[in-house]
Amino acid sequence: MNPAPTAEAAAQLQEGINLVLSRWTALRMAVENEWGGRTSAQKSQQFSRDIFHRLTQSKELYIHEVNNMLEEFMLSLNTEIEDGSIEEIAEKMMVMREECLQGNYDSVTTLKKTNVTSLSYCRQPGINDENDSSDDDDDDDDDDDDDMAGEN
Repeated sequence: MNPAPTAEAAAQLQEGINLVLSRWTALRMAVENEWGGRTSAQKSQQFSRDIFHRLTQSKELYIHEVNNMLEEFMLSLNTEIEDGSIEEIAEKMMVMREECLQGNYDSVTTLKKTNVTSLSYCRQPGINDENDSSDDDDDDDDDDDDDMAGEN
């Protein structure tokens, strides 16, 4: 059995959970595009409360349970995750939980200081990157051609 977190530890853990979930690209996409219906944002907020409640219970918690909660939640948003981000998110939450129970808030502090745009928990290299960069290059080339035509 695990000890119950102090009020400060619980507040830090809740903030950490919110930060991790808000930066999870797959979840953001599912919510923004309402893949789970018009109530996707409310479902996400409720899930944050549910996972916090489970992480702060005194009974033992194993990482596979957190994995299952994350996977079931994403499926409720009609989103199937196969990029390994569920395991990464579960591990982050378990580490934060253990640290917060010990009065160590380094993980949460680091999350607060980290630039949101530099994080990506859902990334498929190559597919989108190549298309995006080639589109950008095409746009830049067109702009250069227009500029050159205007100078003549």
